[in-house]
Amino acid sequence: MGLRFHDLCSVAAAPGLRVHNRLAPGPTKAASRLSKNSDILGINRSRNRIGAVSNSLRDIRLFVAAYEERSFTAAARRENATQSGVSQHIRKLEDALDAKLFARDKGRVVPTPAGDGYYRHCIELLSTYAKATSAVRRHGTGLAGSIVVGLMPTMTRCVLAPALARFIDKHPNVVVRVVEGYSAALTEQVQAAELEFAVVPAFSGAPGLKSRLFLQTPEVLVTSAKSAQTHLAPIRLAELGPLQLVVPSKANTRRRLIETYLASNGVAIERLIELDTMLGTLDFVARTDWMAILPGIMMATEIGPRQFTVNPIAAPPFGLDLVLIEPARRPISPGAAAFLEILEEESARLNRRWDAPAKSPR
Repeated sequence: MGLRFHDLCSVAAAPGLRVHNRLAPGPTKAASRLSKNSDILGINRSRNRIGAVSNSLRDIRLFVAAYEERSFTAAARRENATQSGVSQHIRKLEDALDAKLFARDKGRVVPTPAGDGYYRHCIELLSTYAKATSAVRRHGTGLAGSIVVGLMPTMTRCVLAPALARFIDKHPNVVVRVVEGYSAALTEQVQAAELEFAVVPAFSGAPGLKSRLFLQTPEVLVTSAKSAQTHLAPIRLAELGPLQLVVPSKANTRRRLIETYLASNGVAIERLIELDTMLGTLDFVARTDWMAILPGIMMATEIGPRQFTVNPIAAPPFGLDLVLIEPARRPISPGAAAFLEILEEESARLNRRWDAPAKSPR
């Protein structure tokens, strides 16, 4: 008769005997299962301990309240809990961390060194959590999608930045692309529905476009900061003598408007230079005694420290109508409509700079 496992165990227990268990060279299935179950139980114990900490933002808030108030009762009032509930949460934390966080003394709680260290980390954690929550919630508001719009340098110099900052803050999920260009190129892109809308000088219209008035802004004379002109004082161009004037090329809608005004008001011209670059025009005027006639909305921030002398053109006044154009075959998207609304508000705000009663022109 063969020996059973129980018998082998009994024999192995007898003094002076060694047993070679050829029947079971490795652990039995039952022993393996027992060992495996023990490992799982150990892992589960570890996971339970981790879980007790990881799912306890509430515990951490209660701990912070108790630490700062030095009282479980005051912490309970602060966190809309009960005194016994706070005490239980703190005890759970201490069990999970294997450390005493507070010493209890006659109704008062005094942080231990472990509690002091834990508090510093908890404050960082709660601050990071609040920042993360705020950042995500910002993306849960407003519109979403992407828009592409066209603006001339007239609009991008002063209006774009404040309008874009407001829009992004209100609608962080909308991706905005702004194409800068002159009116002819922007008009073509709107006709091709490559842009949701564009703001350009008023013109007679074109097939496939809808348009409406966007803004009326005065034209102003721009010279260097060292100019002899009085900054912001209205001025008669005809009284300045022959002008050296920077103008856009004939492809630009404003070129015709400028030439018509000069000719009809007897303004003498010494020399014209064509520049179809607004940054280049401004830099050239700032460095020389040449002048430029530019839309007032573009120069509306030249009030305090400045690079230029700016004078509204008067007697007679000279203004520019800017129009909004969009594809006739489709409405603009909600995102583009929201951006347009803010763009109009910022344009009107900046353009009010020129609404002040003008002094007599010199």
